[in-house]
Amino acid sequence: MDLAAKARNGIQQADGNLLQIGTSSWLVISSSELLVCVDKSENRDGRKFCINGNRKTTGSWSIPFYNILWAELLQSELIIQYAAPSGQDVTANVLKFSVQPNCQSVKEWITKLLDCSYRDSQPRKRAKILVNPHSGRKKARGMFSKFIEPLLRAAGCIIDMVETTHAGEGISIAEKLDIDAFDTIIVCSGDGLAHEVFNGFGKRPDANRALKKIAVAHIPCGSGNGLSRNLNHTGNVSKATLAIIKGVRKPMDLVLVTQGDRITLSYLSQATGMAAESDLATEYLRWMGETRFVLGFLTRILAKKVYPAEISVKIAIEGKSLIMEHYENEIEKQASENMCSNSQHPLGCDLAKDEPYHPGLPPLKYGTINDVAPEDWVVVPCDNLGTLYCGNLAYMSTDAKFFRPALHNDGMMDLILIDGNLRRCSALQLFGAMTDDTFFDSPLIQYHKIRAFRWTPKNQDSGYISIDGESVPFEPFQAEVHKGLGTVIMINRQIPGALTSI
Repeated sequence: MDLAAKARNGIQQADGNLLQIGTSSWLVISSSELLVCVDKSENRDGRKFCINGNRKTTGSWSIPFYNILWAELLQSELIIQYAAPSGQDVTANVLKFSVQPNCQSVKEWITKLLDCSYRDSQPRKRAKILVNPHSGRKKARGMFSKFIEPLLRAAGCIIDMVETTHAGEGISIAEKLDIDAFDTIIVCSGDGLAHEVFNGFGKRPDANRALKKIAVAHIPCGSGNGLSRNLNHTGNVSKATLAIIKGVRKPMDLVLVTQGDRITLSYLSQATGMAAESDLATEYLRWMGETRFVLGFLTRILAKKVYPAEISVKIAIEGKSLIMEHYENEIEKQASENMCSNSQHPLGCDLAKDEPYHPGLPPLKYGTINDVAPEDWVVVPCDNLGTLYCGNLAYMSTDAKFFRPALHNDGMMDLILIDGNLRRCSALQLFGAMTDDTFFDSPLIQYHKIRAFRWTPKNQDSGYISIDGESVPFEPFQAEVHKGLGTVIMINRQIPGALTSI
């Protein structure tokens, strides 16, 4: 069915979904999109209709609800802001139509259009934006001006942007943020600045409330953009911005890591061995973007490096078949909840009725690295360890899906252990499997669903430990997951066009 036929069908079933903007020109709210039909003869003089400044555009076309940013009536002009495809990106465009001034039926039509276009998403978000102009290939400032700001302003978002100037500034900003003035904090950088934001919230006396009140969102402007890939399903700056505009608040597990007398919050991963070294030892290659991780892995695979350690683990689910069964059940449950009700994380700090309230960070369930490990933990000697990689989300970068059955809010972490003495050809095959979604199935990796673990190096005086891609001192550490401690903005699958627009 062509668009004109769709529109005629929509007119017949309109029941308030039709807005007449001329004798034979209309706007129709269909089941999944806005249909626009502009008759050429009616717009010959260019006074009735204006499409992104072009007063001669006519014909029939559609705009998915997911791409509708905002709509309003200003006196006698109906203005519809939307995100239009432009090559690999989306850009802010506008439609303007002359209508009857302050018409009640037009206002009601706008309300219906916005209801369809946002569903459970919060419109006109109040956003604190952190831009790191030095991240990745130093393009964040230009990306903000070209894509991010125009889309957010077209959607009516209230934004307060600051450029960070030094490492650790995100911690102090989050620690001092007026959490009643904002709904979300949008990080325009790599994964490191998001790590700083979570840890800034964690330092506050009202950490619990801050972590639930302010949703963290990520626009991929760095060399490591795993958070955006998991939350927004894209590594594209403009499409990630659109995903945040239309996104919903969701609870996300956070991991508390203890080292010495320090506590660090982790949202993405903890790693030692090859995984950490491939990242942290290639900092000088940041200009290469995510390619530096590939180079780091290949170099260490060929060297067959080992990192001896002892690991103690609190197992939650053992065996790949049971892990996948848990994953599939949870995905089915989430889909059912999305269809039946609004499952957003609340704007306040409401907790489950059986969960005790703590104004700061919650107490540690298993103690710290300085305590004796619980007796029911499994001790795994790893004299030939090549990689310890523990993840909270599926993707560790835009294309690297290390943890296929990872879930953002199941109260578990996914632990991978890989022997460092693998044959080089086997190790290279395992490396290739990261990008074709067969990594989890490989018999070369040990895979566990866990609730906590402890890592202690053996016969190593120095090395690398990575938490969310950030370097921490090379000393024993312990990590435990806390279900739903944080809040993030995730893509809203309920809006028609969401997955096709990314």
